Amino acid sequence: MAFSSAQLRLMSDLKAIRQEPPEGCSASPVNDDSLFVWSATIFGPDETPWEGGIFSLQLSFSERYPEKPPKVRFISEVFHPNVYRDGTLCMDIIQEAWSPCHNVSTILTSIQSLLTDANPSSPANPEAAEMYLNDRRTFNRIVRRCAQKSLEAPV
Repeated sequence: MAFSSAQLRLMSDLKAIRQEPPEGCSASPVNDDSLFVWSATIFGPDETPWEGGIFSLQLSFSERYPEKPPKVRFISEVFHPNVYRDGTLCMDIIQEAWSPCHNVSTILTSIQSLLTDANPSSPANPEAAEMYLNDRRTFNRIVRRCAQKSLEAPV
């Protein structure tokens, strides 16, 4: 059976993330039949309002990967300036700043750092951005609630 270049690259990404998983992140294909849909988990970074949370994501790859980035969406509820209400992520490395040198590990690591270093100047969620900038206490309280909720949701 011949594999497409996208499948070969996804197999390489899978091998890399299994051999050297990034701190606080994991990912693998949802099922053995397809390499194109992955589920991922990101642990909320320590000493942040996200701490203790276990956030689920879905990564959807196309046959054009790695030329085109995957679509990345939080399955867990997340209140963040750079996450749309439907969980879709607004992040430069999976949009205009995408490069084929990125892989699943670098994407997840970037998402994890975005949790603590939001970019409120390019908001996907204007309410969260406004709160992040002007009412960090309330923002952090909502984030803590999301982190708690992420532990209750079925994984």
